[in-house]
Amino acid sequence: MNPSEPAIQFRDVSKRYVIHHNRPQSFQELLVSLVRRAPGSVEDFWALRDVSFSIPHGETIGIVGHNGSGKSTILKMVAGLFNPTSGKVSVSGRVSALIELGAGFHPDLSGRENVYLFGSIMGIGGREMGQRFDGIVDFAELAQFIDEPVKHYSSGMYMRLGFATALSVDADILLIDEVLSVGDQHFQDKCLEAIEDRKQRGMTILMVSHELALVQRFCHRALLMDHGRLVADGPAHEIIGKYLEGQGS
Repeated sequence: MNPSEPAIQFRDVSKRYVIHHNRPQSFQELLVSLVRRAPGSVEDFWALRDVSFSIPHGETIGIVGHNGSGKSTILKMVAGLFNPTSGKVSVSGRVSALIELGAGFHPDLSGRENVYLFGSIMGIGGREMGQRFDGIVDFAELAQFIDEPVKHYSSGMYMRLGFATALSVDADILLIDEVLSVGDQHFQDKCLEAIEDRKQRGMTILMVSHELALVQRFCHRALLMDHGRLVADGPAHEIIGKYLEGQGS
């Protein structure tokens, strides 16, 4: 991590997806589509268009906007899951992502085995992960089930293990994407306390949530996305107000 550089910087970033309509479901349909050369079967969808912003180290920033506005695409680019079609994304520091919790877990492996697998993916050795293991299990409250294959876990159990494991990484940047929508109130409160702790310790946090009260609670600054474009950047309460005005129009 270089403190003199922004933690996260987007410079004129665009992301395009190619959407295939009426994709052939059989070999016969494929032949017909090739013969007919049906027009309009392919469409460009721009998830982001010319997005630019900079986040200094130690800030907690929220991203708000309607579904499909580009919020999660931004987080996945910071996490290194997507590359931009154009523009540049710069990230300074180690990233831990609370995005699609447990997405990297193997269903046939136990909770214990998946914790160590996650550690190896993040470059954390087995001995070091072993030192963190009991804390992960305690936080997830899964001691009774940690040696069961995760394919037998409920969605709440899966989420708890994913959150606890991702949070165990000593990261400089924490990405959060609607991860508190699953789980009981007790565990949600634990998660919020853990996020507050990371914020107080100076971690850079980028948060996506439709729960505007959470954005208001944790973030002093927010970004407003609309159809892939960054339309406002400012104090969180002002951006939330603009978003709600747009929702009501």
